[in-house]
Amino acid sequence: MSIFDRLSRLLRANVNELISKAEDPSLIIEQTLRDMRDAYNDARAEVAGAIAHQNKLEREANTNRKLSEEYGKKAEEALRGGSEDLAREALRRKQNYLDLAAGFDAQFQTSSSTVDQLKTQLRALEAKIDELESKKQLLQARQQTAQASETLEKVSGFDKAGSAMSAFDEMERKIADQEDKARAMGQLREEGDIDAQLSNLGRNKAIEDEFEALKRKVQGS
Repeated sequence: MSIFDRLSRLLRANVNELISKAEDPSLIIEQTLRDMRDAYNDARAEVAGAIAHQNKLEREANTNRKLSEEYGKKAEEALRGGSEDLAREALRRKQNYLDLAAGFDAQFQTSSSTVDQLKTQLRALEAKIDELESKKQLLQARQQTAQASETLEKVSGFDKAGSAMSAFDEMERKIADQEDKARAMGQLREEGDIDAQLSNLGRNKAIEDEFEALKRKVQGS
C-alpha cells in the first residue's frame, strides 16, 4: 500500500471520527491539515526513495555497458595473442554484460514512469494543502456564521470534510490504475521469460559468428 493510499484512509478515518463526535467543524479543518502535512513529509521520503532506486538502475546499466565494452577489447587482445578459447570466453562475457545492461535499462524505464506518477501525486497533495491553508480563514468565518443553526453547522462540517477528501478519492483511482498496470507488467515479464529462453537457443551461434568475424579482422590486419 503506497503512502497516498494510507493517507486517504487516515484522513477518512479521522474526519469521520470527528464528525461522529459532533466536533466543531474548525477542528476538522485543523486536524485534516495536520494529517496532510504529516503525510506530505512521508510522501516526499517515498518519492526520494523511488528516485534513488531509479538512479541506481541507471548506474547499473552504465556499469554493465562499460564492462561489455572492456570484454570486447579483451577478446580482440586474446585473439591477437593466439588464444582462441580465451577470446571466445571474453565474447561470452561481453554478451552477458550487454544482456544485463539491457535488463537494467528496461527496469529504469519502468521506474521512470513510476517516479513521474509519484511526483505528480505529490504536487497534487501539496496543492491541496495550499488550497486548504488559503481557505481556512474563510471556512472558519462561514462556520461562525452558521453557529446560529445546528443543522447548517452539521452540513457545513460535512461539506468541509468532503472538500478535503475529494482530491484523495481521485488519488485512490489513480493508485488502482497503477496497480493494474503493475500486474499487467508482471504478466508480460513472465511471458518474456519464455521468449528469452527461446532466444538463447541461437545465442551461442551469434557469439560464434562474432568470434569468426573478429578472427577475420585480426587475421586481415
